[in-house]
Amino acid sequence: MIENKLLNALKAIAFHTTEKKKRAAELVIANKELAFQNEEKEKRAAELVIANKELVFQNQEKEKRAAELTVANKELVFQNEEKEKRAAELTIANKELAFQNQEKEKRAAELVIANKELAFQNEEKEKRAAELVIANKELVFENEEKEKRATELIIANKELESFTYISSHDLQEPLRKIQIFSGRLIDDESQNLSEKGKSYIMGMRDASTRMQTLIRDLLAYSRTTTSERKFITTSLNTVIESVKNDFTETIVKNNAIIKVEGDCDVQVIPFQFHQLIQNIIGNALKFSKPNLPPLIIVKSELVKSSEVNSEKQLSAESYCHITITDNGIGFEPEYNDYIFELFKRLHNKEQISGTGIGLAIAKKIAENHKGIITATSEVNKGATFDIYIPSSLPL
Repeated sequence: MIENKLLNALKAIAFHTTEKKKRAAELVIANKELAFQNEEKEKRAAELVIANKELVFQNQEKEKRAAELTVANKELVFQNEEKEKRAAELTIANKELAFQNQEKEKRAAELVIANKELAFQNEEKEKRAAELVIANKELVFENEEKEKRATELIIANKELESFTYISSHDLQEPLRKIQIFSGRLIDDESQNLSEKGKSYIMGMRDASTRMQTLIRDLLAYSRTTTSERKFITTSLNTVIESVKNDFTETIVKNNAIIKVEGDCDVQVIPFQFHQLIQNIIGNALKFSKPNLPPLIIVKSELVKSSEVNSEKQLSAESYCHITITDNGIGFEPEYNDYIFELFKRLHNKEQISGTGIGLAIAKKIAENHKGIITATSEVNKGATFDIYIPSSLPL
C-alpha cells in the first residue's frame, strides 16, 4: 500500500520532473523569444525614436510649407486682385483707345473738311487779292477823282463865297433902295397918289421885304455848309438865354413864357447852334394861338445812344436830348417830316410871314453836329421838337 503510494509518488515526481524539464525548455525558448522580442522591441523603439524625430521634422517642414503656402496664397490673392485691377484698367484703356480712335477718325474727317475749306479760302483769298488789286486801282482812280472834285469844290466854294458876298451886298443894296424910295413915295407923295397907286407901292415894298428876308435866310442856309466848323463846349442854357435876349420885345409884347428845365454841356459850333435854337423858339412864338400867351418849355437831359429812337447810325455813346414844346396852333401829323424840307410852308405867306427855310436850316445844323431833329404835332395842340446832339465831339 505504501509502495503503491510511493510508486505513485515517484511517478508523480517523475512526471513533474519531466514537466518541469519541458517547462524549463519552454522557458528557455520563451526567454530566447522574449530576448529576441526585447531586442526587436528595442529595435522598434530605436526605429520609433527615429520615426518620431522624422515625424517631428516632417511636422516642422509641414508647418513651414503651411506658412509658405499661407504666404503664397496671400500673394496669389494679391496677384489675382492686381490682375483684376489690371484687367479693369485694361478695359478702361481699351474703351479710351476706342474713343481716341473714334476721335482721331472725327479729327481726320474734320481735317479733310478743314483742308477743303482752307483750299476754298485760299482760292477766295486769291480772288480777293485779285479783287483788291482791282479795288486798289479803282481807289487810286477814285482818289484822283476826289482830288479833282476837291479842287473843283475849292473853286466852287470860292464862287459860292463870291455869290454870298454879292447876295449879302450887291443884291440887297437895290432892295434897300426900293424900300427907301417906296417909303419916301408913301411918306412924301401919298397925297399925289391914288389908292390903287398906294397899294401898288405897298405891294412893291412888301415884296422887297420878303425878298430881303429870303436872301437873308438863303445866306444863313449856305453858311451852315460853307462856314468853318469849330466845335466849342457850350452850356445849353447859355445859348437859350442868348436866344431869349434876341426875342425880348416879342416875348414882352405877347406875354410869352419860356421855361427851362435841366442843362447839358455840348460841343457845338456856337453861332450855328444858336441859330438852331433861335429858329425853333422863333417858330413857337410866331405860330402861337391868338389871345393865348405862348408857353415854351425847353427840357434837356443826357441819354444813352440806346435810348435814342432813330433809324440812323449813331456816332456817340451819349447824347444831349433837348425837347422844345409849345402851346401854339400846331400842324397835321403827316407833315412831321415835310416841314424840314427847303421852302416848304404850311401856311399862306399873307397869313404868317416866312420863307420856309428856318426848319431846313435847323435840320442842316443838327446834321452838321452829327445829331438828329424830329417834330411831332397835332392841330391846335402845339408842337414838340426833339433834338439829339452828341455829348462829345463826334469822330
